[in-house]
Amino acid sequence: MTGITYPTPLRAGARVEVPAPSMGVPAELHDRLRASVASLTGRGFDVRVREHATRGGLVPADAAERARDLADAFRTGDAVLPPWGGELAIELLDALDWQALAETRAWFVGWSDISTLLLPLTTMTGLATLHGANLMDEPWQLPREFRRWSDVASLPIGGSFEQRSAPNRRDRPWGEWADEPLDRERAYEAPTRWRALDGAPDVAMRGRLIGGCLETVSLLAGTPYGDVPGFARRHAPEGTIVYLEAAESDAISVARMLRSLRLAGWFDAANGVLIGRTGGPSAGGLEQHDAVERALGDLGLPVVLDFDAGHQPPQLPLVNGALAEVTLTGDAGTITQHLVA
Repeated sequence: MTGITYPTPLRAGARVEVPAPSMGVPAELHDRLRASVASLTGRGFDVRVREHATRGGLVPADAAERARDLADAFRTGDAVLPPWGGELAIELLDALDWQALAETRAWFVGWSDISTLLLPLTTMTGLATLHGANLMDEPWQLPREFRRWSDVASLPIGGSFEQRSAPNRRDRPWGEWADEPLDRERAYEAPTRWRALDGAPDVAMRGRLIGGCLETVSLLAGTPYGDVPGFARRHAPEGTIVYLEAAESDAISVARMLRSLRLAGWFDAANGVLIGRTGGPSAGGLEQHDAVERALGDLGLPVVLDFDAGHQPPQLPLVNGALAEVTLTGDAGTITQHLVA
């Protein structure tokens, strides 16, 4: 049994490297890219946008070139923050030296398809990673109840931080960048709240956080890159809290993926499960909550739905490997994360 290792806390002037291990940013969104960089530099960071991050298309380069660029970003950066997700980060898995990445002690930050890389870095090496932000999210204000990823990554090892459930979420389609409201009062317009799958008024769970985007991390189950049971044995004597969010899959697909993770032992050491909000449709008479109930309802674990993670902003920064306590009392949800070994 070994503990979790944490990256070196960020300091003023820290270098933030922006590679594109999945998708880069097409030319028509470079104004948003520049605004995102300005948001980070305005908080005192030294931001380096790599060439791949400025290229559009399904991928900006072949897998070997993207893997080399990502590895170099780890060597030269204090934090590695891709512009956003994409589709084919999975192509890099067997091209990376995971231990070498971990030895740099850089923060790796992202979500969506970047979960494909965050998860194995933590499960295979024990290095904490940070889910819930990417560069292109930077211009938006977060709810007052949240912490920014850069604040979390600047905490001392051994530190703790608390966040509370958001009162509102985004529900409207994505429009033109120039028309996007960036202030928290207008960015998130639809009421939201966490709720227990079984309807219980009070929920409590404690364990090491691990998870990501359901569509991408479920593909890793049963491989060395998605060995969550092994992570629990090696790094989580307290048990785990598994968090998952579906990008857009329908309810039948969600039920299948959750069942697959269950067969792979992902919930064997879990003390609870957090399911992020989704705009995915119903299917075959199943609503999204029915899919979770069908796959996980008889586990005997607390399950929280509509958690602040995923593709309906805003989303909480979650540190893979951190020891967390989650409570839900009525409409009030709280998560406290401890950056302890």
